[in-house]
Amino acid sequence: MKERFAALALALLLDLILGDPAWLPHPVVFIGRYIARAERRLRRRGGDLRRSAVVLTASTVAVSMAAAAALTALSGLLPGPLRIAASALLLWPGLASRSMVSEAEGVRRALGQGLQAGRERLSRIVGRDTAGLSEEEVICAAVETVAENTTDGVTSPMLWALLGGPVLLWGFKAASTLDSMVGYLDERYRDIGWSSAKLDDVLNYIPARLTGLLMCPAAQLCGLDGRNALRILMRDHANHLSPNCAWTEAAAAGALHIRLGGTHTYFGKTVEKPSIGDGDRPPERADIRRACRLLIVTSLLMLGLLGLAAAVGGRIWA
Repeated sequence: MKERFAALALALLLDLILGDPAWLPHPVVFIGRYIARAERRLRRRGGDLRRSAVVLTASTVAVSMAAAAALTALSGLLPGPLRIAASALLLWPGLASRSMVSEAEGVRRALGQGLQAGRERLSRIVGRDTAGLSEEEVICAAVETVAENTTDGVTSPMLWALLGGPVLLWGFKAASTLDSMVGYLDERYRDIGWSSAKLDDVLNYIPARLTGLLMCPAAQLCGLDGRNALRILMRDHANHLSPNCAWTEAAAAGALHIRLGGTHTYFGKTVEKPSIGDGDRPPERADIRRACRLLIVTSLLMLGLLGLAAAVGGRIWA
C-alpha cells in the first residue's frame, strides 16, 4: 500500500503541474469511443434496453480494468523506483484537478468578454442548457461543477487508486465516463443508462462524504468560512437528485455563502432541484476562483488522509 501511495502522490503532482496535455492521447477518449459504439450496437440489436444497460456497463468496466491490469503487469517487471514511476504514469490521466481548474477559470475569463461568451464556455463542462442563464447562474453552475468534480475527478479516483492501483482507478473512470455519457433520466437514456448511473452512485458514495467533510477544513485553510461550510453540509447534503453531489456542493455553498442548486433545464426539459445554501450574498466571478482553490486544497487534504491510511495499513499488514 505504501508503494501505491507513493505512485498516487507522484501522479497528483504530475496532474497539478501538467494537467492533461493536448498532445497526449487520453484514455477517457478511448473509453468514450467504446461506449458510443457499444451503445449503438445494443440499440440496433433491440430487445430490453434495461438488460442491454447491464451489458454496456459491465463490458466497459471490464475492458478498462483489463487494459489497466495488462499495463500494470508490465510495469511490475520494473525495479522499485521505476515501477512506482510507471504506476504513477498510469494513474496520472485518471486525475483531473488541473483540467477542471483550467476549464472553470476559462468560464470566469470568458465572462469578462460578455455573458454570451461565458455561457458558451460553460457549455463545455455542464450538461444543462446554458443559453438562457444569467451571469449569476453561470457563476453558480461553474461553482457547482467544480464542487461536484472535486469528488468525481480527483478525490474518488485517488481513493480507488490507493485501494487497487491503476486497475481500480480505471474501473472507476470507466463507470464515471459511462455516467457522464448515458447516465441521464430523460427518455433517450433512462433505460440504457440506469445501471451506469447506479454504479457511479455506489462508487462515489464514500468518497463524496469524505470529500464534503474535508472541504470544511479546506475552506478554513483557503480563507473561506469552514464553520458555515460544515453547517450547510450537515443541513443540505440531501438536497439533490443524486445521493452524492450535494455533499460537496453544500460544503462549497456554505464556504462561499452563496446559494446553489434550484431549477435547471436539461435537453429542453425543466428539472426541479432543491436549493443548497442560504444565499447570504449574490454570486460573483471571484467565486469561481475560490471554488478552484477549494478543490486543490481539498485534494491535498485527501492525499494526506490517504497517506495516513497507507501508513496505518502498512503496519497492520506488515
